[in-house]
Amino acid sequence: MRWMLLLFMSLSLPVLADLDYSLKPRQIAEDTWLLEGSTDNFAKANGGNIVNTAFIVTEQGVVVIDSGPSKRYGEAMRKAIAAITDKPVIEVLLTHHHPDHVLGNQAFTDVPIGALAGTTELLHQQGDAMAENMYRLVGDWMRGTEVVLPTRTLTPGVRSFGNHDLRLLGLGGHTGADLAILDQKTGVLFAGDLVFYQRALTTPNSPGLSVWLADIATLQGLPWTLIVPGHGPVASDQQPFEQMRDYLSWLDQLMRDGVANGSDMAEMIRSPIPERFAGISLSRYELIRSVSHLYPRYERGQMTRVDSAANK
Repeated sequence: MRWMLLLFMSLSLPVLADLDYSLKPRQIAEDTWLLEGSTDNFAKANGGNIVNTAFIVTEQGVVVIDSGPSKRYGEAMRKAIAAITDKPVIEVLLTHHHPDHVLGNQAFTDVPIGALAGTTELLHQQGDAMAENMYRLVGDWMRGTEVVLPTRTLTPGVRSFGNHDLRLLGLGGHTGADLAILDQKTGVLFAGDLVFYQRALTTPNSPGLSVWLADIATLQGLPWTLIVPGHGPVASDQQPFEQMRDYLSWLDQLMRDGVANGSDMAEMIRSPIPERFAGISLSRYELIRSVSHLYPRYERGQMTRVDSAANK
């Protein structure tokens, strides 16, 4: 029996050795580095690296924006940071609770991990289930990964880290608890998953598309110079905001029209996608998911309540 275990281990070690995220930080502004993920879906080929994470090298130390999709990613991120600076990591700021943004927390348990109170609560409620799903989706990349909850509650306002004043905004269109971060020194806006660019947005925890649209207006009105979306390329123009507003408005109207026409969910997921969104990654896949997440809510909104009081 022991020789079979040794054989299995010898066969699996080379496979595990190949699981290298090969993170390559790219400087996007003064003191500011981006680790850009793909716009694909979760897969064993990418280890769940579909997310943008970042770090800022301040006079006080390094501030990390999101920890990535796995313990292995978090560890690779720390190595990538060490290759850029010898300054210590002093804090992690989490934009929201979704697994691709927070399951690297294990690599940062020696520093405060900050998040909005709502993010901590959502991760407490949903974290284990999300981690299990990630194991199914990306396999061995997740070895040893466990949910680590934030240790510091963030509130909206300005926090200073050395020579960088970070404005923290508490919003909610994507999950109900979404942190956006504006570096007032560089003008870099870390929008988290409030902004998807060239990649279709996800809606599993959205409190409503009208809330999300209001958040986009808030972010667009900030004095930013560069936008870092949660997924997709960085931009220095209005295009990410315009694409988000266009897509959210279309999706909202699509479901309103569907309810008005009496369409069922099966009909809705087959809805034509406008040509202007054809180049957005995973547009059909995410439309199917968004309909399943949101359409029942639109249907309930059209129902007329009938109870004993109404019949009197």
